[in-house]
Amino acid sequence: MAEKIGSVLVVGGGIGGLQAALDLAEADFKVFVMEKRPSIGGVMAQLDKTFPTNDCAMCTMAPRLVEVARHHNVELLTNTDLVSVQGQAGNFRVTVNRRTRYVDETKCTGCGICSQHCPAETVDEYNEGLDRRSAIFLSFPQAIPRIMTLDRNRCLGCGLCKNVCGPGAISYEMRDQSAELNVGAIIAAPGFEIFDPTVHEQYGYGRHPNVMTSLEFERCLSASGPFGGVLQRPSDGKVPRKIAFIQCVGSREVERNWCSSVCCMYATKHSLIAMEHTAGLECTIFFIDLRAFGKGFDAYYSRAKEAGVRYVRCKPSAIWQVPDSRNLKLRYQIATEPPTEEEFDLAVLSCALRPSPSSVELAGKLGLGLNEFNFCATDAFTPLETRREGIFVCGPFTEPKDIPETVMQASGAAVKAMALLSSERGKLVTKKEFPPETDVSGQPPRIGVFVCHCGTNIGGVVDVPSVAEYARTLPDVVHAEDNLYTCSTDSQERIKTAIKDHNLNRVVVASCTPRTHEPLFQNTVREAGLNQYLF
Repeated sequence: MAEKIGSVLVVGGGIGGLQAALDLAEADFKVFVMEKRPSIGGVMAQLDKTFPTNDCAMCTMAPRLVEVARHHNVELLTNTDLVSVQGQAGNFRVTVNRRTRYVDETKCTGCGICSQHCPAETVDEYNEGLDRRSAIFLSFPQAIPRIMTLDRNRCLGCGLCKNVCGPGAISYEMRDQSAELNVGAIIAAPGFEIFDPTVHEQYGYGRHPNVMTSLEFERCLSASGPFGGVLQRPSDGKVPRKIAFIQCVGSREVERNWCSSVCCMYATKHSLIAMEHTAGLECTIFFIDLRAFGKGFDAYYSRAKEAGVRYVRCKPSAIWQVPDSRNLKLRYQIATEPPTEEEFDLAVLSCALRPSPSSVELAGKLGLGLNEFNFCATDAFTPLETRREGIFVCGPFTEPKDIPETVMQASGAAVKAMALLSSERGKLVTKKEFPPETDVSGQPPRIGVFVCHCGTNIGGVVDVPSVAEYARTLPDVVHAEDNLYTCSTDSQERIKTAIKDHNLNRVVVASCTPRTHEPLFQNTVREAGLNQYLF
């Protein structure tokens, strides 16, 4: 039998993959995180809030993004595709292809100056095509790794980006690189894609600009989205007064006979958040059956009804555009009542979760079985194990599921890998080294204050710039600033830079909660040479 290897490959950099990677890294296993996109984060990085607590999605995810990026036992392989897998449980040989960014990762600082000078534009995938990005870009403001990517398919070849790049990181001559990894186990967490609603012509998606997918609407609500968190229609910028949410678009049908499990709750979330954004907004959810099975979900549904969200048990048969106003007419019928036509400003389609073509391709390369719907096949009593020993699975690759269940499965898959490789624990890892701790005893306090917007979570009720301005007037405060997301990677670097530039010996962060974020900020100040308890 081949010698076991104390390292694990996690395929997929979404919330499931990140959780599995952190659990393994903290348990002293070497971890490779492979992501096909230029940055990690997956779909959760596109979300504004999460149900049923309406917590900021990025605030929940950012500490994991930062921790994965700087964990000494984790190696990120972004913009990377899996080519082949040979070997057996405990000792796999994995070949991967690292697609070039045309940017030297060792030189790029992520400053974005190249993007500001780039004349070429294309649709912004992160904002679901509702905005434009330049040909050289950072996926989103909190992207990890914070390295620019040049889209050569959109590049004009003008050389402006290369000319303005101070570190000289851009090179048009860079090529893809092949690499071979030796790992003991593999965790497949490739996530999902949403159903393309253009198939359902009766809803007019793609023809009527005010018919949107749920993920597009999510970006409309986000503070980092195309409209800066201001709810408006994509067609004309008008603030909507009536929104219709249509459930089960692409699921619970003959060809796709499954429930996507999250749609009822995220439509409820969208309604509540949208009503917080716009006073007097009317939201109607057209549904077949309401699925509110998770912890706190039924109370969330009741809260939405009390807030004025209208639930109508039926599925609209058609949507068409009112010529003069760009409003939408919906035709629907409730049970034995006559057909009804109602006018709305905006329609949001709750699209099914389904396996992506790349996930199906990945399953073939890993040698995994698929069920009749192309989800990864697992046994009912071993839902984390695939049909190939040593390869484990988590998240919606097996069936649609929400974020909490994905995270739980990710930790379970990590434990499965740990059990398989327990004899090799700690053999391939190194201990993290911190800089010498600065002795601040006897020094007068020099305090740095960092105030967080956090989209509408904090910025919606607090005048954040005024708080930062007031903090500057307080005794011993020598530096104060406000940030959109203080927990993001770029903000962590700003904190470390401020400690150095202003000789700070105390750091205060005015943010959401120390329960999840305190270790993150303590680690940041420690990396800057301060004792962690000076945070």
